[in-house]
Amino acid sequence: MQVLIPEAEIRTRVRELGGRLSEQYQGRPLTILGVLTGSVVLLADLIRATSIPLRVALIEASSYSGARTRPGVLQIDSRLVPDLKGRDVVILDDIFDTGHTMSGLYDAVAAFEPASVRSAVLLWKSARTVVNLEPDYFCFQIPDAFVVGYGLDYNDEFRNLPYIGIPDDADLQEAVRRNPDGAGRTGPTAAP
Repeated sequence: MQVLIPEAEIRTRVRELGGRLSEQYQGRPLTILGVLTGSVVLLADLIRATSIPLRVALIEASSYSGARTRPGVLQIDSRLVPDLKGRDVVILDDIFDTGHTMSGLYDAVAAFEPASVRSAVLLWKSARTVVNLEPDYFCFQIPDAFVVGYGLDYNDEFRNLPYIGIPDDADLQEAVRRNPDGAGRTGPTAAP
């Protein structure tokens, strides 16, 4: 697997993002709303990198599942979201690709009547963005390549990698071999 972003660079950028959020939301009621499941690693590191009181919440949104490398239909489940009325909300996701997921999340979060809504992502594939929306905060702009690691997966594999990598065909085939049930839930493996 090709390493695109090493672990040390990720740590540095996440600390910088934590510092920015701490400065910009000082004295304000902040909730960081992590998007399951890809943002979990980033969420844990980011909240440790902040120095202000905040709440953590989770929302489930997915347009990728199993052995897919391209987005499908967006599904959002907001049953885990607590009361956000009057609070500043930062929606935290692992990657901003086409922008459809974040756009759908903005709509879902608006129903909770927050004071403000912004977005933060680890990775932004700006060349693939098709909506009239950009992330408010991002750690890295990346090329249009399928990536895994640091929470991002393929067929529920590779989330544990401490870096962002670009898997090759052998990596993807091995992930399907290790977890054949994951590929079966979503149909045939898509080509990256």
